[in-house]
This record gives sequence, C-alpha cells and structure tokens, in this order.
Amino acid sequence: MTLIQNEAPIIPFVGLGRITLYSTIDELRDILSLSNSTCCIINGNWIRYDIQNCIELYFHRENQKLFRITTLDDYRGTLFGTITIGTTEEEMLKAEPSFIYDDFEETWESIKGVFIEMDAQTNTVRWISVYIKELDTEEFEQANW
Repeated sequence: MTLIQNEAPIIPFVGLGRITLYSTIDELRDILSLSNSTCCIINGNWIRYDIQNCIELYFHRENQKLFRITTLDDYRGTLFGTITIGTTEEEMLKAEPSFIYDDFEETWESIKGVFIEMDAQTNTVRWISVYIKELDTEEFEQANW
C-alpha cells in the first residue's frame, strides 16, 4: 500500500509525498480511497482528488494519468530544500530566483516545473504545485503522454 509521506521533498517534474507524476488512477487507488478524500470533475477533462487536507491530485480523464500534484495545508515537505508552506515571498525568491510572477494566473512560476500560489493576506506560500513537462503542449490536451 502506498502512503503519502507528507514530509517528503517536493521534486518538480517528478512528484511529492512518494507519489510520482504520470501514475495512473489504478496505481494510486489505495491513496484515492483513503478516508477524508473527495473527488470532483474540473473543466470536463480533469479529475481532482483532495486527499486528507494534504495533497490534491489531478488526473486527465482521457488517459487516467496524474499530471499535477498540489500541496494542501497539512503537507510539510520542502521545495528546493528550503521553500515550504508559509515561506515568505522574499525568502522564496532568494531561495529560487527562477520564479516569475504571472499576473493573469496570479501565481509564481518557474521553468523548473513548479508554480506557487501565495496567501493574499500574509504574502506567504499557500500552495505548491508540480506538474508534467507536457502540461502546456498540444499533446497534453490530446492525452498523448
């Protein structure tokens, strides 16, 4: 049985919590069926599972594969060895200068395979997401990955 390790490192283009991107729904069935987990359909093409206030898992409905993982409040792992939930914007940019702010999405994005959403009131890291390399390609929409 695969368990979420909520203190495991956050690794862009790979995964977090011992869960790897590109995994299938069937491969993660034990995690998806944990208590305090919910599921919903997004944009008609994606399935999102919220797992125990720890992580969100996003699957493409067409190929049933995991393309994005987002931390939630109870995740304690680190990104790039220093960035965690609660890190200030200043500390984040000092630790990883590749982040660029996207005004439209209102997120900090890095070409290294991660984006961060901030808490608007405290200006600290709220959610950290890692994703597959194909996310912004035509292959992604066609589930050809």
